[in-house]
Amino acid sequence: MGAQSCRPSVPSLVGSSDAFMSLLGTLESIAGRECCVMITGETGTGKEMVARKIHLLSQRHGQPFVPVDCTTLTGQLFESQLFGHVKGAFTGAIYDTLGFFRAADGGTIFLDEISEIPLELQAKLLRVLQEGMVTPVGSTQSFPIDVRVLCATNRQLRTMVDKNEFRADLYYRINVINLEIPPLRERREDVLPLAQYFLKNLADFYGEPLKKLSSHAEHLLLNYTWPGNVRQLANAMERVYVLSQSAVIEPSVLPSEILMSAYTAGPGRVLPTLDAAQEQLITETLRVTGGKKVAAARILGIDRRRLNRIIEKLNIQVPKAGN
Repeated sequence: MGAQSCRPSVPSLVGSSDAFMSLLGTLESIAGRECCVMITGETGTGKEMVARKIHLLSQRHGQPFVPVDCTTLTGQLFESQLFGHVKGAFTGAIYDTLGFFRAADGGTIFLDEISEIPLELQAKLLRVLQEGMVTPVGSTQSFPIDVRVLCATNRQLRTMVDKNEFRADLYYRINVINLEIPPLRERREDVLPLAQYFLKNLADFYGEPLKKLSSHAEHLLLNYTWPGNVRQLANAMERVYVLSQSAVIEPSVLPSEILMSAYTAGPGRVLPTLDAAQEQLITETLRVTGGKKVAAARILGIDRRRLNRIIEKLNIQVPKAGN
């Protein structure tokens, strides 16, 4: 057998839709280049995962990948965290620090939500990107850096530039390649493969047999709009995995927003009353739990006394065998 590669595993990007395959093709073609990449897309689409895959497919894969949440960077903290500081530079600076850019030297820095960097601090970032040099706070010495820069935002930077909320020169410096991640609602063919991927990971994590979605649950997932995108789907799958007491995951353990979306008005459809929606949801939950009210209340996220009051009010028939 040949020697095994010591290359880190590439983050799994799951999907087969046209939109996803187009994204993957672009990602693979730019990974080996050195240009700045702007990754755009709605919250929860997986921008950091895409950035990590670009890094791991690049020649820099053996060097650091340093993610930076730009929403936390303001004032002196901005310079100190990004560029480092020397001991005594300010109150509390009790030792020298490298800063994110020097920590990423030779590798990749990922500036997440770069749109949130205050306007007055953007010039300092631009200077570092242009010169490839970092000067720690409180120091007169500059240090050369060799870093690939990946950025991400869920905002329209071009509009921010037009409103003088983001520097035009910084925008053009970081927006050499724009990689837009389509929202999950535009790649519905990927919903079930992603759901199954998350369920398999959970089964592996817990060391348990794989759980599968019922056809009705799959139907509800496919018809939901996923405003929270892939992150919301991952959280939903963790919920159903934990709450499902059988190997087949039924609709009753799905988050309420997914269940209620099934009642969205459409041609020839009438929205149900709140009582009717509650009755159907509780009836389905009791069916899955075999009439066990304690288990049903836990799945529904309410206490048993409240569940009993709703059952009595709506005259819901509870299957025999459970309390």
